[in-house]
Amino acid sequence: MSACRFYKVADHVFSVTVDGSAAGTTDGTADFFARCMDNYAPFVIPGLTNDVIPDQIRNLAFALAVQPSAPLDYTEEIRQEDEGQTIICGHTVSGESVFEFLLRDVSTGTLVCSKDYREARLLLANGVTDLRLQKFALNNALMVLYALATAGLGTALFHSAVVSYKGRGYMFLGKSGTGKSTHARLWLKYVAGAELMNDDNPVVRFYDDVDGKPGAVVYGSPWSGKTPCYRNVQAPVGGIVLLSQAPHNKIVRLRGVEAYAALVTSISGKRWDRSLADGLHATENSLAKYVPVWHLECLPDEAAARLCNESIASTDVIPGSDHNVIPGSDPESRWQIKSAMTKDESNLPDGI
Repeated sequence: MSACRFYKVADHVFSVTVDGSAAGTTDGTADFFARCMDNYAPFVIPGLTNDVIPDQIRNLAFALAVQPSAPLDYTEEIRQEDEGQTIICGHTVSGESVFEFLLRDVSTGTLVCSKDYREARLLLANGVTDLRLQKFALNNALMVLYALATAGLGTALFHSAVVSYKGRGYMFLGKSGTGKSTHARLWLKYVAGAELMNDDNPVVRFYDDVDGKPGAVVYGSPWSGKTPCYRNVQAPVGGIVLLSQAPHNKIVRLRGVEAYAALVTSISGKRWDRSLADGLHATENSLAKYVPVWHLECLPDEAAARLCNESIASTDVIPGSDHNVIPGSDPESRWQIKSAMTKDESNLPDGI
């Protein structure tokens, strides 16, 4: 027996159908949704089933089916490794895109996508009955699928921390370990009225009309890294800040190619797929053109938070360059996605 639920993230609606035999729990699909998708609860659309779908959401962003493992041959194209977590990207003979998710060299599941990424199935690995590992596979599958299915819809899944302040969202970018979460916490501590929207993977959508002019809106998501901040909230983007560690605090405005380059490495995408790359480029170009982008060299201290806040949130900032930005390709940004699972090893089964 299978069960289906619908979710809305950044106004994109998708469905997840779980095969009872794939759930592998005594309580079946209900237990699977409760334990593997608890972080999606704020985003669920209640009362919908496959038989009762309002016309306005019939055009889903994508539909994912969670199924038991099945034989699958595919050719590897590229892999990403990060602290014991690996995503292998490839394709089948028929042209389906494949993403296999490994944790410390143990396969947890494989995502198989249609060519347009509108339909996909997650094949849970044989022998993986621990719900924590199933959650690892499911979260990564949904993050990948969401990023790919919405790439051409003015949407970008960021690796970023984001806070809201006076009705606007302020995003902090940077490589892993730079201090994005630390800087966000400094805002929460020292900037009155600041609230955390998401700590690792917010969604940004670009619109032609945000407060009467082109701009972007940042949304909370079901993916938030080590900090459980799964808030169904949104705010117009007030500024995007690229962080780097330094023995001092200094902030400068980025424009043109510099602004574009600051964004690219923080956005998840499959950039060797031309159709997806074009969609991401259009979004990144619009963000660089219309959303203020800054570079903050900083210490992890109160002064850095106050400097940043006073610079980017206390003045009216003129949008960026009026011409398109078309920089060269960055090979390190061909595929970027952060795992949605916390790396707390005490929560993992023995041997993993």
